[in-house]
Amino acid sequence: MGKIISIVNQKGGVGKTTTAINLSSALALLDYKILLIDCDPQANATSGLGLNQRDFEHNNIYSYLSGNATINEVVNKTFIPNLEIITSHIDLAGFEIEIINEMSRESIMKDKLIELKNYYDFIFIDCSPSLGLLVINALVSCDSVLIPVQCEYFALEGLAKLMDTITLVKKKVNKNLEIEGIVPVMFDGRTNLSHEVVKEIKNAFDDLTYETIIPRNIRLADAPSFGVPVFFVDKRFDKSEHKDLLFENAGAIAYLNLAKELLSRNNLKYLNERKFI
Repeated sequence: MGKIISIVNQKGGVGKTTTAINLSSALALLDYKILLIDCDPQANATSGLGLNQRDFEHNNIYSYLSGNATINEVVNKTFIPNLEIITSHIDLAGFEIEIINEMSRESIMKDKLIELKNYYDFIFIDCSPSLGLLVINALVSCDSVLIPVQCEYFALEGLAKLMDTITLVKKKVNKNLEIEGIVPVMFDGRTNLSHEVVKEIKNAFDDLTYETIIPRNIRLADAPSFGVPVFFVDKRFDKSEHKDLLFENAGAIAYLNLAKELLSRNNLKYLNERKFI
């Protein structure tokens, strides 16, 4: 049975979608079967994988949650083998209002995702930058939470609030909810602030903080404009071995290392035969 991981941070612009796209792509390229659910009405994860939300007007996550589409209708293949996606749509913005009077409204997504767990190694939910009912649904649905934290001062304040929300959700409605880890992102090694923020995160959340740090990187910033993960923006094959991709940018290397660390933390080995295509 697969593991559902919500990628959450109520602060906008902290690398949630960048992490969702590139981490899920790295694991897919390592031959794990992955589903990415774009649960943000802005649909950035959708466009970041080269898809247009207008092409999925009636078969997206909103259609599925509202009962107007089946699972077979909403799961779509991407150009990356082993990576599938449920796209988002602007209609999702009204979902919280529509379910406000529903019984067990915080569990609607959980009931829908149960049937998917047997088909994937990992299911990632890219959440919107809020702590609204849609994000609460994601927290109730998932097994664990991955938290990207921008290496800036205000990010630390937001992290404390998010931890309180996770604790409350675990106490009230999802007793099995765990924190998958905290990932420092947008790290600028030239500034003392970035180093201090990482130090503070590790001091406060030692075992939860990933060793992998995602740097600020031009290729990571460029990738969404091409509609591809960072691995496909700047790459070259080792033609002599026909095995691995050799990366020429720090962003791709970082997300590959993050994928390997996530596998290690879940007691899944990075096997030699699991290679880039």
